[in-house]
Amino acid sequence: MSVMSAAQREEFLAEVHVGVIAIARPSGPPLTVPVWYSYEPGGDVTVQMGPESLKYRLLDAAREFSLAVQVETPPYRYVSVSGPVVAIDSETPHENLLSMAQRYYDADLAADYLRQVENAPVATVHMRPERWYSGDYS
Repeated sequence: MSVMSAAQREEFLAEVHVGVIAIARPSGPPLTVPVWYSYEPGGDVTVQMGPESLKYRLLDAAREFSLAVQVETPPYRYVSVSGPVVAIDSETPHENLLSMAQRYYDADLAADYLRQVENAPVATVHMRPERWYSGDYS
């Protein structure tokens, strides 16, 4: 196994993967759940969620999280990134919801998803990557 270069790991994280977010809890093990995310090399990781969700409440308290993404078929590759929450937008503009939905869905499914969250509040959490781990088994 080799470790990815900084450019390789940032490019890999920018690709479309379902991430697994890990957030500290005051008692018990961290919360780990799958999430949609977005990232552009050199920028922040963003994750959208309902402000009433357990994820949001824990992130608001912990002010940091980790995110792991992987390729699940050989040759396996992964990136794990951790850092502080640098901003929380309590309301996410429609164009940002659309952009995230289109990242993961085709146009029809993205439209269906947006109809489902049309009247629900959605927050966006921004994390500044500080610690990187990666592996490439190719």
